[in-house]
Amino acid sequence: MSVGPRPPATPRQPPHEHEPGREPSAAARWRQRLRRPSVATGVVALLAGLLFATNAQVFAGDADRHPEDLEGLARVETARLERLERENAELRDEVASYVRRAEGDPEASAGNQLAAQAAGQGALEGPGLSVELWDAPQQTDGLAASLPPDALVVHQQDVEAVMNALWAGGAEAMTVQGHRVVSTTGVRCVGNVLHIAGHTYSPPYRIEAIGSPAKLRSALLDSPDVQTYLDYVDAVRLGWSVRETTVEAPPYAGPLTLTHARVPTGADRAA
Repeated sequence: MSVGPRPPATPRQPPHEHEPGREPSAAARWRQRLRRPSVATGVVALLAGLLFATNAQVFAGDADRHPEDLEGLARVETARLERLERENAELRDEVASYVRRAEGDPEASAGNQLAAQAAGQGALEGPGLSVELWDAPQQTDGLAASLPPDALVVHQQDVEAVMNALWAGGAEAMTVQGHRVVSTTGVRCVGNVLHIAGHTYSPPYRIEAIGSPAKLRSALLDSPDVQTYLDYVDAVRLGWSVRETTVEAPPYAGPLTLTHARVPTGADRAA
């Protein structure tokens, strides 16, 4: 059987999904259905991406305002406390200006000024002493090696011993870490950090007092509690520095409201 020449191949044409006068096939109809929602799907994906990006920015800002970690929370609360203290000081200055304007009696005015100074409401500046205390260095030999770590750090009683000695030496005003000390000021140590006026500080601790430098220094050396601290200064090298300087004592910026405990009576005591 003879085979004739093969006719030239017709070039392959792209499929026509729909020709005029011709019903589209099932496959063509299926491809059309697939292609139509593709635009809607892209729009939905775009909107979802924008939504996720917006939420990320919102939550990031919210995390800054309301941090969940302790360090971030302490930072936010410290900043809020400093802002409130500044506002409190501004309001007190404003009230003081009205009081001074309303006072016509010079003697009454002088008495009020003395009372304000005694309560720490006015800034003071004058000669005095600056005392600094800090922890002992890490040591692996000698007496320090046999002592507990608790004996190598500055404690609350050490800071209070210096403060009490300076008051006994005739201090007119005093600051601890730059905060004005008044009758309601509380200094509290936890471990080797100091809490005062809502703030936390690490060593060195600085106590400054306005008064006669000679009398203040003599009162420090006469204090038995300060002498005990100085024994540790010699034995384990606890930090100790005393120098004469001009002390600037800012006005007290904390609350003036007193809080106190009461003895329970009646049913409260029984409970």
